[in-house]
Amino acid sequence: MDAGTGADVVPLILRRRPASFAQRAEGERSAADGASAGSGMAIDLPTEAHLLDLAGKAGVPVPAVRQVLDPADGLGSGYLMQRLEGETIPRKVLRGAAFAEVRPHLARQCGEILARIHAIPVASLPALRSAPAAVQWREYRDLYDGFDWPHPVFELAFRWIEERLPDAAGASETLVHGDFRHGNLMIGPDGVRGVLDWELAHRGDPLEDLGWICVNSWRFGNVDLPVGGFGRREDLFAGYEAAGGGRVDPERVRFWEVVGSLKWGIMCMVMLSVFERGIDRSVERAAIGRRASEAEIDLLALLEGES
Repeated sequence: MDAGTGADVVPLILRRRPASFAQRAEGERSAADGASAGSGMAIDLPTEAHLLDLAGKAGVPVPAVRQVLDPADGLGSGYLMQRLEGETIPRKVLRGAAFAEVRPHLARQCGEILARIHAIPVASLPALRSAPAAVQWREYRDLYDGFDWPHPVFELAFRWIEERLPDAAGASETLVHGDFRHGNLMIGPDGVRGVLDWELAHRGDPLEDLGWICVNSWRFGNVDLPVGGFGRREDLFAGYEAAGGGRVDPERVRFWEVVGSLKWGIMCMVMLSVFERGIDRSVERAAIGRRASEAEIDLLALLEGES
């Protein structure tokens, strides 16, 4: 979509959810035999637009929001934002010659960006749910229990996480992006140009974001480079600390890597259920559903101390 005429033309992106989206989303949320966990995880788009504004002011590379839709527009919920140039497809970022020079620097850059996200004052945030580890454990436990599809490795991971849940008393919370990974990072030859898709943002443990980007599923075959398949944890942590994010506890990041691997495995189960029930018959849903077994392998490696 373009705004203006002639030399004033500015390319924009319309991000919206039409009214019909709510019905489909409700179907996906109830896909697990009545399980209702996760129904309140995604924020609305006006709130997402607000977070983009806050992030931009904090020095986070994000597309600038130009206008939030009004109900009178008749277009549903959403906003107009700046169109960024770059690449989000992991295969191109991890294999393409255009990104060869920047790849060794991406892990540190991601750490710096996450430190800026987590430094946004909590008092300035819009209403967001609080989702510490114990809350997420319960949500995904309930979601998993809604399936008649036993996964012994997932049961083992649930027990491992439960035994190590941090004490929430007095724990500080920051803004957490919630889905900081390939596909949601717009990358150019000069590095990360935009952090996208803030719909899972919440208040919680900042190290959740560092653990999530290290989940093996986001390495796309480059298993020896745990940060997105392009970098080392040490560089991610160094960038985070240098940008004011505070000292990183590697064991706490590993805890969140286990949580993230389990969450992704259960999301794969949901994707397959959505396909089987006819809510979304796309090949993508069915293909992702098959990846639950990959999450099991990743969890076994993590729980054995390998990564």
